[in-house]
Amino acid sequence: MNTKKKSGASTAATGRKQSDRPEDQRLPIGSTFAYGFQHVLTMYGGIIAPPLIIGAAAGMSSQDIGLLIAACLFVGGLATILQTIGIPFFGSKLPLVQGVSFAGVSTMVAIVHGGGGIQAVFGSVIAASLIGLLITPLFSKIIRFFPPVVTGTVITTIGLTLMPVAANWAMGGNSKAPNYGSMANIGLAAATMAIVLLLSKVGNAAISRLSILLAMVLGTLIAFAFGMADFSKVGQGEIVAFPTPFAFGPPTFELAAIISMLIVILVTLTETSADIIAVGEIVGTKVDSKRIGDGLRADMLSSAISPLFNSFTQSAFAQNVGLVAITGVKSRFVVSAGGLILVILGLLPVLGRVVAAVPTPVLGGAGVVLFGTVAASGIRTLAKVEYKNNMNLIIVAASIGFGMIPIAAPAFYDKFPSWFGTIFHSGISSAAVMAILLNLLFNHLKAGNSENQSVFVAGTGRVVREEDLKCLAHGDRFEDGKLIDCDGKEVPVESASKSDH
Repeated sequence: MNTKKKSGASTAATGRKQSDRPEDQRLPIGSTFAYGFQHVLTMYGGIIAPPLIIGAAAGMSSQDIGLLIAACLFVGGLATILQTIGIPFFGSKLPLVQGVSFAGVSTMVAIVHGGGGIQAVFGSVIAASLIGLLITPLFSKIIRFFPPVVTGTVITTIGLTLMPVAANWAMGGNSKAPNYGSMANIGLAAATMAIVLLLSKVGNAAISRLSILLAMVLGTLIAFAFGMADFSKVGQGEIVAFPTPFAFGPPTFELAAIISMLIVILVTLTETSADIIAVGEIVGTKVDSKRIGDGLRADMLSSAISPLFNSFTQSAFAQNVGLVAITGVKSRFVVSAGGLILVILGLLPVLGRVVAAVPTPVLGGAGVVLFGTVAASGIRTLAKVEYKNNMNLIIVAASIGFGMIPIAAPAFYDKFPSWFGTIFHSGISSAAVMAILLNLLFNHLKAGNSENQSVFVAGTGRVVREEDLKCLAHGDRFEDGKLIDCDGKEVPVESASKSDH
């Protein structure tokens, strides 16, 4: 009898502990869907860009490209729900929005241009994702190689690498458009950013947390008033449409395409691992190897199934990690609501066309704050790192610098082998790989390390010689650059050259 009571008490305690996790917080239904819709708006431009690019490369009609976009929204929503709600062995149960990964766009375009067509793209995604599903246990074991010096570096790099996206959106999004970079576009982005900042200052918590969504709505209204928002195409096309399985024909499996896509999957696994750890840091919850493994398996399962509905590889969206940081809304159920909205948008193209009418500069203005918040979160993590008598400073310096190379010079890896360029063309994966390797070199393989092996070590802490301390008396103190004794009298300080005579 006592045993049963203890067991029940233990279960109750476990239940309370589970509900204490920040990500398990449940908000009122209205707030949940409002914050969820804010997540959708934040990543909408990013999720529709890959199908636009790939569809155009495949020579598809605008109607077929619209089908691809709807499919990507639908699958992204399902993948988000799987990642946030989770089932046994699948889903990190963290507030992560899933969508088509940018990492594979150039590879998919290359497969299309190589003669395989869209069917070879779908086949390569299925095969490579299934291989990725098999190797996820390896990636889930790397958690111990992600101390704050690594996670902080990666989070900071995520924010910095997203800034060109925000700048491009602020300029108009389409570099070939005549008004690209116009004062009107940049002014609209600046107005949206200003609204975000002003609403964030408001004392009302609900308004402050919804600052991104409200700023996008107000920014769109401003754009409409000045003739910069076009809603004329909202009524064109089908209102309801379910993604047709294999609408472009059955997938084909080509070895070269599968190998190149496998490299993309490795990059995706690296980036998703970093995003899982990053959002864990921001939320303030425990992330262990099991949780990373469950998150990666959800990624790979979603990616393997997505071609069935005419979509592509799925991964976590870094910009939404920034939204979690800036709003402070850590509930995974908010992101689940965003996933449900994505599914509905995928089934109701008319709603998708409404969201698509949000001007790109409005997204850019909000993106500057969002992506900057990601970088700031990484800096906050780096502030926890101990830099004295170790090589952590050079780990951070080299990793962030290495991660910025493809951002500062996008053509830097064009002459490298394609597999190398695929991995390191992403600033996030570049910084992650460098930070992990340098952390291993300096903090795990300590043979040959010394306290004074580099100026980076010497410069990390202030040192006072023991003989200098012996010259001080009890009560001595420094005021305004002068040495004062216990009686309040100034103690003369002789220069080194004078004391030598």
